[in-house]
Amino acid sequence: MHCIVTAGPTYEPIDQVRRLTNRSTGRLGTGLAKRLASNGHEVTLLRGRLATHIDLPEDVEIQMFTTKTDLAEKLERLAKVDAVFHAAPVNDFAAGQVFRRAPGWQTQAAEPWQTRHSRWELLLELKPTPKIITSLRVWFEKAFLVGWKYEVDGNRTRRLVKGGRRFQKTKPAAASSTARPMGRLRLVDGRRPKRSTCPAKRVFAKLAGLGPNLRRSARQSFLHFL
Repeated sequence: MHCIVTAGPTYEPIDQVRRLTNRSTGRLGTGLAKRLASNGHEVTLLRGRLATHIDLPEDVEIQMFTTKTDLAEKLERLAKVDAVFHAAPVNDFAAGQVFRRAPGWQTQAAEPWQTRHSRWELLLELKPTPKIITSLRVWFEKAFLVGWKYEVDGNRTRRLVKGGRRFQKTKPAAASSTARPMGRLRLVDGRRPKRSTCPAKRVFAKLAGLGPNLRRSARQSFLHFL
């Protein structure tokens, strides 16, 4: 199969110097791409330019991306894709207008030169960005899709519920809700979690073997890292 894997963070520029990004290292997606390639699949790894994980796989085509728009454009240009593993955490917000606090607690738009000094208290507008995962089914109508949702708050049940709600909208063939990256894996089939968990080293093996089976099945599976 031709597999697409996304890994590492996007970033959104605030100005010519500053950026909005997240703490993703790209480890999960890069490791998955490595495992898929070792299983004999043709793999294209879309890797965030700011990813810090350096154990890059061999025999894998690597394309670098920067912003959410750049990643979306690169995904949309790909053709003849059998499976998409969207592990890259895309920024939820892009930078909007910068304001400075004026006397009397009023705000006014900051001039570019004013953002280069610490003399003023500045306020940054954050604009929501569209979700890439909602477009994957449009771009890759027949492909097997796997998506991730990173959750840090709440107990296991709450995280699964929140992840399930997100993926009900995007309808991937499988999904992963991550609490602590690269922890242990609990497989949830439908709405009933299986009792077994497995170490993170087996996560890639499980995901790499899901595609051929789930593409022939109407079931949805949710993968949850504990």
